[in-house]
Amino acid sequence: MTTQHIFKTAMVLACTVGFTACTLKEDLGSNLNQQQADSVIQASQLLGSAYDNLQNAYQDFSQTWGMSEIATDEALGPTRGGDWDDNGVWRALHLHQWDADHAHIQNTFSALLLEQFSATNVLSFHPTLRQDAEARFLRAWSMFSVIDLYGQVPFRNPGDNLLEAPKVYNAADGVDFLISELNAILPNLPDKVTAKDAFVANKDAARFLLMKIYLNKGAFLNRKSPTFDAADMQKVITLADELTAAGYSIQANYFENFAKDNDVKSHENIFTQQNGPGISNTRAGNNVYCRWMCTLHYSQNPSGWNGFTTLSDFYNSFEATDTRRGGAYAGVTNVSGLRVGFLVGQQYDQNGNKILDRSQRPLIFTPEVELRATGSQVEMSGIRVVKYPPDMGSSGSEATNDFVFFRYADALLMKAEAQIRTGSAGAALLVVNDLRTKRGATPLLTIDLTQLLAERGRELYWEGWRRQDLIRFGKFLTPWQLKPTDDEKNLLYPIPTSDLAVNPNLKQNPGY
Repeated sequence: MTTQHIFKTAMVLACTVGFTACTLKEDLGSNLNQQQADSVIQASQLLGSAYDNLQNAYQDFSQTWGMSEIATDEALGPTRGGDWDDNGVWRALHLHQWDADHAHIQNTFSALLLEQFSATNVLSFHPTLRQDAEARFLRAWSMFSVIDLYGQVPFRNPGDNLLEAPKVYNAADGVDFLISELNAILPNLPDKVTAKDAFVANKDAARFLLMKIYLNKGAFLNRKSPTFDAADMQKVITLADELTAAGYSIQANYFENFAKDNDVKSHENIFTQQNGPGISNTRAGNNVYCRWMCTLHYSQNPSGWNGFTTLSDFYNSFEATDTRRGGAYAGVTNVSGLRVGFLVGQQYDQNGNKILDRSQRPLIFTPEVELRATGSQVEMSGIRVVKYPPDMGSSGSEATNDFVFFRYADALLMKAEAQIRTGSAGAALLVVNDLRTKRGATPLLTIDLTQLLAERGRELYWEGWRRQDLIRFGKFLTPWQLKPTDDEKNLLYPIPTSDLAVNPNLKQNPGY
């Protein structure tokens, strides 16, 4: 879908989905004027659609998540015989051999721009101060993601002529806009009172996103050689302290942050997407179930699609005592035998019986994995990841696990990183060791940036931050398991060819 089609389709959707009285013509030549539109379209309904669209942009494993994880040392989408080939898109992501016509690169760009348009559209229909702030937060979140992945972002103000190409912010201008925007809307965002409020854009979510922007600012402006301004790092530290003062704390059971009742149990989740039956009039189901379906074998319960894995080098970075590595989980293991975290070795059902693969061989997940699996490895290769304990009472897309965007543990690790980058490694060590102790890991004796990056991997694996982290730490171009070489151009994804064709304000990124 092209940029032009995104805006055209989004305008149609905004005025037709859920609003039967609206008759805006699909060709944008509609005779519906603003006064007529105001009489049938409510800002609250458009805001609901903007929240719903987060599903496609972020929950969908093939879009922002896939771009941010499969291209790293944490995740792999191997081709298994004739399965999961998809014209090589997953192999290309891991090998960093994509081009401007890569399907997921194009679809992600489209999904994020659609989210931005949906949020911007709210602003044209007389929102309250709170609705205005929530919509602008959602717009800022999607714009941040586009800058992160593509280094530039198209932008429209409310009421701009949709027949004209949108202007484009470069990274520097985009960052300045986002910082100004988030500070402007923060007073009008609601407070997050309980865990159940995490799915609503709130003050703490804005603080967290500001932390991400300040921390990554130097990398966004110079991907090859990031610099880190001391004043920006101090802002990261101050914002983290504000989140601590708001009452967040590290969850005793790591996996409760991602479980079916995480909207009740988690003390860490700052911003999420609410999932489950009946939570939206316009969103059908959710994609959170893909977090286990994409990795589990057909013979397991739940039955999966036998796809994604992690890499043995990454798995080996965990201590055996580290609870983040996984284990039994009540409500899942006792029902199906499935453990959470990393799955390696023989798999068992709830009665202790060995699970068999489709050829009736014992299902043994092996640390060894290749980009193209053959023979018995089609069924078994690769360590599987179950970050979200499956909702065993749901049927797939009706899972009630809320999808996690922002989490307090991440804020603490951002604070520690900012402390190290400003010469306060001793203070950072206290922060990191407090987290490691709660996770069952041995306290570190010293801390540096290399150790901090490794700790971010262990804490935040498969949450969609790894690519960004590797770039910020200057490690994205280094060889790793099943990625032997690289090219500087891959620090940014290319602007999709189809979008360049319809927006002359977009410029292709260097090297493509």
